[in-house]
Amino acid sequence: MSTPLRHHHQNTLREQISSLGKSLFDRGLTMGSSGNISVRLDDGGWLMTPTNACLGRLDPARISHLDPHGQLLSGDAPTKEQFLHMAMYDERPQSGAIVHLHSTHSVAVSCLPGVDPCDCIPPLTAYYVMRVGKLPLVPYHIPGDPQLGEAVRGLAGKHSAVLLANHGPVVAGKTLEAAVYATEELEETAKLYLLLRGENPRGLTPEQVAELEARFPRD
Repeated sequence: MSTPLRHHHQNTLREQISSLGKSLFDRGLTMGSSGNISVRLDDGGWLMTPTNACLGRLDPARISHLDPHGQLLSGDAPTKEQFLHMAMYDERPQSGAIVHLHSTHSVAVSCLPGVDPCDCIPPLTAYYVMRVGKLPLVPYHIPGDPQLGEAVRGLAGKHSAVLLANHGPVVAGKTLEAAVYATEELEETAKLYLLLRGENPRGLTPEQVAELEARFPRD
């Protein structure tokens, strides 16, 4: 790929990060300066939203550009949760993008006592199984603790999404669009789960889940 084409592709990704970030923010899926987005580039580097940036007001030109070693090449300094993204990418070479939000219903589930730490939300709908699958809970760590990255690394190889206790979801996808769709599906299913708690809801059977996973493999 020639340099002008590569720059054009990178600019397109910057605009996509900005527009999808604004969409997530405008719909209340993250707030203030919380949440961050990254995309893997063809050369092994990354685009990543900057630290203390509001996803609703991203400047595409100031999005962080990192080299394959995670060093800043241009733009503002990356999110302080860069290590979460790097840990996830290290274990998931097939993933092209990651979204991390502090979405209300997903965070609420992460605070509940008694959730299954291996699978926080039951398979209530087909699209949840198709886009998220099993969702493990990562024990609480103080924000910025490098051990949180190691905890994510231990689960990311088998799971495209994890839920950080008292914090929020980290979701990987083949593309940024796929990662955003999966994050949205997770938040809506968390909302359903909270609505149905105590109602003994009918989820999908293991056979139905297995059929979906065979027919619609995730990244």
